[in-house]
Order: sequence, then C-alpha cells, then structure tokens
Amino acid sequence: MNPFTFSTAASVRFGAGLISQLGEMVKETIGTRVLLVTDPGMVATGIVDKALAALKSSGVEVRLFQDVQADPPEKVVMLCAEAAIEHGSYGVIGLGGGSSLDVAKLAALLAPGTETLKDAFGVGNAKGPRLPLILIPTTSGTGSEVTPISIVTTGTNEKMGVVSPVIIPDIALLDPELTLGLPSHITAATGIDAMVHAIESYASTSENNNPISRMLAEKALGLMGSSLLSAVQDGSDLETRSAMLLGSLLAGQAFANSPVAAVHALAYPLGGHFHIPHGLSNALVLPHVLRFNAETNPEPYAAIAPYAFPKLAEVGEQGRALAFCDELQKLSEACGLQQSLREMDIPEDVLPKLADDAMNQTRLLVNNPREVTREDALAIYQAAY
Repeated sequence: MNPFTFSTAASVRFGAGLISQLGEMVKETIGTRVLLVTDPGMVATGIVDKALAALKSSGVEVRLFQDVQADPPEKVVMLCAEAAIEHGSYGVIGLGGGSSLDVAKLAALLAPGTETLKDAFGVGNAKGPRLPLILIPTTSGTGSEVTPISIVTTGTNEKMGVVSPVIIPDIALLDPELTLGLPSHITAATGIDAMVHAIESYASTSENNNPISRMLAEKALGLMGSSLLSAVQDGSDLETRSAMLLGSLLAGQAFANSPVAAVHALAYPLGGHFHIPHGLSNALVLPHVLRFNAETNPEPYAAIAPYAFPKLAEVGEQGRALAFCDELQKLSEACGLQQSLREMDIPEDVLPKLADDAMNQTRLLVNNPREVTREDALAIYQAAY
C-alpha cells in the first residue's frame, strides 16, 4: 500500500437547524469580532439574517461583506481581506455557495498580512498563518467547506488556484435546512459538480489517491445518485436535501485528498470566458471526458458506476464504463441541464482558444487517467459542441 496523507476540517458539524448555534461556535473558535462573507443573492434569501441573528444573540460583533461574485475575481478577494483588516476581525465566516466559501478562505489567509495572493497561488505555496475560519455551505456541490482549494478568476479570464492545507477551515457547519430553497437549476448543476468530484477523485492518478478517498467517493455517489433527481423535482424534502448535502461533503473530502482531473481542467475555461456556472461547466464536458478516458482506462469507472446507478452492476465490466457515461448524461438531461456548448451560445470558432486555456491547467491534467494533448482537448470540446 502506498503512503498517503489525508486531511480534512478539524470539526464537521451536521444537522438540521444547526445555524442557530453559530454564535456559540464562533465564540468558542474565533471570539467576539467576525467578518461574515457572502453574496447579494444569499442576503435576499433571508439566510444571512438567520446567521446574523445567531451571532448577535451571542454577543458577537459582525462586519458583513456581501459583494462576492460568481467566479470571484482577484479584486473581490482583496476587498474582502481589506474588510477583515479594517474591522479588526478575529476570524472569518463564509456562508453561501463555493464562491463565497473560496473568498472567505483567502480573506482569512491574507488578513494577517504575512503573504500576498500572488505568492499563494499554486500548490503548497500558501503558508499562513490565517485567521480562524468557519465555512457554511448553502448548496450541495462544491465541497469547498472541507477542501484546501480556493479558485480565483485572474485578469485574463483564466482561473488560478490556491491549494494548501492551511485554508482548510476549523469548522465545516452543514445545515440541510439552508438548502431547502435552492432553485432546481442550481440544485442540478451543483449536484452534478459533486458527482464529478467523487468520480474524478476515485479515478485520479495522483500519488495521494488513497483508500479513504475512494471509500468516501463511493458513499458520496450512492447518496447523490439516489437523491439528485428527486431533489431537483421536489426541493422541499429535508431527507433528500440532507442526502445531497452529506454527499457533497463526502465528495469534497475525497477530492481534497485525491485531486480532480481533466473534467475540471476543461470546465474552467468555460467559466472564465463565458461565466457559465462551474457545476454546469462540468456537466457539459463530463460524459465526453469520461468516454475519452474510458477508451484506455475503463476500470475505475466500471468499479464505481454501480454506486451511482445500481442497475449497472448487471452490465459486464467491459461495457459498464461506457454505460456509466451514458447514464450520467441521461441524469444531467433529466435534471434540465443544457447538454451542449451550442446551447450555451458559445461560438464554435472559440473552441481552439478553450483548448489552449485548458492545457494551462497542468495541476489538474496531471491527475487524469489518460494523457490529454491540446488536440485531445479540442476534440472533446468539439464532441461537447
């Protein structure tokens, strides 16, 4: 058995209504001055008010930063860090989707003033220290609440990552009640995103691919495969929402330690250039990347397929990997997601540029079960068109 390292949040707290205990957790972990990081959409839902009420009832002084954008640019990250410094925050809370959690991570990292964002980009470059950090996801997809990764959109519309165990939070607080109002299209896109995390983690060629990550990926796919379509069709069922949120967490823990690969590498340029939500970007390229990989390395996909789709256990191993690709595409379509780049009004003549940009995602492509050339990337985009 190969040596490996497995890291996750120091504390994971899961339960319906748990947001009401946020003030107590903050006083235990952070203190009495905190920056709350979120976005305008979250403010409009009323969820932020619940968090503020819980904090204020415990005597915690809060500075609200609500300017997070999807695919957050560097400028937003810097403004958030400056807000923490100006407020004298003792710690940071991230509340919302993956973008809010990613910005909160970096605000906590940059506020002490010991390193710059430029120096932190890349794998293992962020050293800390950071401010204490609590992350509260309100979608069931990114898994950012337990990952050492924060993704930022640079000035050239490319995505760059800060990857370091330093930015794993002290507490991941998961309250499935916060996901009850999630619109069906967001439920669908973030759910597919979480399934991609589990699939790519399981098949990753990273030296740190490990038995714990594979076990978590299997359980995550089982939870999400059985609940995603139901959650899209009826988002008010708390048990279904709980299964989705827990599945997302487990997938996040899996890929935090056994990193993702070419699906994400080809999805990032779609978000960077066309501001397509990350989960939908993944869904658009997922079946085409997996079919490409399965041509030479079908084993991991054949092994994990029955966890998501139990009926595939009856399919012979040779055909199971491709059947898995087909079932994932059918699920995406049944959830109402667009199925082609053409549907997203992406010009066909931009596909070569997307392929060029995807090849810059070397930290991801190195984990793919099959080598991806620039010509391969272009062919995958053409298949997805």
